[in-house]
Amino acid sequence: MFNLKNRVVVITGASSGLGAQMARGFAAQGADLALLARRKEKLDTLAKELEELGVRCVTVQCDVTDPKAVNQAAQEVEAAFGRVDVLVNNAGSAKNAGVLNMTDEEWDFTMDADLKSVFLVTRAFANIMKKNNYGRIINIASMYGLVGNTAIDTVAYHASKGGVVNFTRAVAAELAKYSITCNAICPGYFATELTVDTLNTESFQAYMKGTVPMGRYGKEGELNAGAIFLASDEASYVTGVILPIDGGYTAV
Repeated sequence: MFNLKNRVVVITGASSGLGAQMARGFAAQGADLALLARRKEKLDTLAKELEELGVRCVTVQCDVTDPKAVNQAAQEVEAAFGRVDVLVNNAGSAKNAGVLNMTDEEWDFTMDADLKSVFLVTRAFANIMKKNNYGRIINIASMYGLVGNTAIDTVAYHASKGGVVNFTRAVAAELAKYSITCNAICPGYFATELTVDTLNTESFQAYMKGTVPMGRYGKEGELNAGAIFLASDEASYVTGVILPIDGGYTAV
């Protein structure tokens, strides 16, 4: 089960963090990959690593908030592979502030990076999937799209990721007739290059022990199983699902 050999997987925000982790997971299952991000040199380095597993990798520099760049990237990927089977909307960024102090610019930046980008990329690549009457769309939302939090004021991030959650349901309903599924993963706290120093502080360790039933953050690769499942042929009847991978944070 879950063999992805000869499947074409597109991952945005693939240059580091969860995007790179998932790319390694998909490559280990035999998938060919189109890696998208702004930092092409990092993509190229990752592609060389993955190609050693015997899969094909194409890298495309892309700002997912720019409609022209997104459409151009979709054209390049289709030209390279002839089709797209799986799309992982992973790219994102945020400005953290609370509702009382967040500026218009900080709000707009976060909405563009975390919600509008998912719309732009999905529109471009779902139109390629439609041609083959097959597709798997996986949106990386956040457990913060399901609940509030007391660790940090980040109101726009909560709002944008909540938008991704219901965008997922809407797309699942709309595209089911084309045999395209759309699901979302809501990660909890995961160690990446950008987060590991914060996660390892004494104060945050104490916070996790009080709020995460498993008492720790997610390790590298622990998100991959969910993504691989949702990308698989076997998940053909799974659509509109919102899957938290958060150590139980949203269960309590």
